[in-house]
Amino acid sequence: MRRLLIVAGLAIAAGCRDRGVQPRSVVSADSADQVYDSMVFNITRDGVKTSRVEADSAWVYQARQVADLKNIKVTSFDSAGAVISTITAKSGVYGIRESSLDARGTVVATSAGGKVLKTEHLVFDRARNLITSDTAFTSTSPQGNISGTSFEADPAFKYVRVTKFRGTQKGKGILLPGQSGVP
Repeated sequence: MRRLLIVAGLAIAAGCRDRGVQPRSVVSADSADQVYDSMVFNITRDGVKTSRVEADSAWVYQARQVADLKNIKVTSFDSAGAVISTITAKSGVYGIRESSLDARGTVVATSAGGKVLKTEHLVFDRARNLITSDTAFTSTSPQGNISGTSFEADPAFKYVRVTKFRGTQKGKGILLPGQSGVP
């Protein structure tokens, strides 16, 4: 009897180890809820239009609250509705919940004052009202040319902070932080 119990126990244990062929777990693809050939939408703050986002193509993912955009153009406006800057890029990810934009690929930002900034990566953080880049950039303007390894600026590019600054000046030149503007 004891021998029969041992043999039965071994048979059950052996049966538990060999589970046979198991199906693979299925992971569903992150498919877009909506796909657009062309997309234009306005971003407002307190009922006033602050930005207009345009894209040749858009994939909207509701679960993640993001839109994946291709060939984008973002125009920023002041409180009176005048254009203060325009940003173009090959692609970008727009965070719907935060109203943030992560633009990548041949990013060109142009201010109403004629400043042109070029980089490969640019992030707009609406909550902080700040444009940043952790990538090398160049900027040209009527006052001079600058470049650096990273920067942060307001949407109008009036206040810019640059890491590892290099540049040339024209005319009266560029005022750096701490300079009074008096020769």
